[in-house]
Amino acid sequence: MNPHIQWITLLWMLFSGAAMGLAYDSYRVLSGELRFPRWSQHVLDFLYWVAAALFVFRMLYITNYGQLRFYVFVGLFLGVWIYFLLWSVITRRFVVMLIQAAKGLLSVLTTLLNTLLWKPVKGILLLLQGMVKLLWRMIMFLLRLLWTILTPVRGLLKWISSPVTSRLKVPAWAVRLGNKMKVIWKRWF
Repeated sequence: MNPHIQWITLLWMLFSGAAMGLAYDSYRVLSGELRFPRWSQHVLDFLYWVAAALFVFRMLYITNYGQLRFYVFVGLFLGVWIYFLLWSVITRRFVVMLIQAAKGLLSVLTTLLNTLLWKPVKGILLLLQGMVKLLWRMIMFLLRLLWTILTPVRGLLKWISSPVTSRLKVPAWAVRLGNKMKVIWKRWF
């Protein structure tokens, strides 16, 4: 392997180490801010290290066809170390700022959704409910009025229809239904 490829590999490993540090800081800040359950911390750590290893080996394969040398580890260590010296604090602050911005945006979107969608729909439903109640009360009023008007005539209608109704046998289910309707009618009126 010529020195040019070795230097390119070393630079890519510096970059990979810095990228691992960036991902690690971002992951730690996110897990602290989002408060994942304690049991999931181990699973997430494992997934981070698997992803980091796959990333490093992919970079290594691209730069020098996967040849693992001592300077690869030196490059990774130096990349992580330089990252933590220079960029770690800035990255953590930036990720916290992004999380706060996302929370603010989510709050604004929730408020907009509530104001522009939920409250008008709720108002329309309440208006429809009021209209249905008003219509029901008007129908009940008209039925009571009709019942009151027909009270004197009911006896006459019963007497006139008695020859026909005495010969007709009413089914038991119709009698039960009529009794239930009487109970409901008395409950409402």
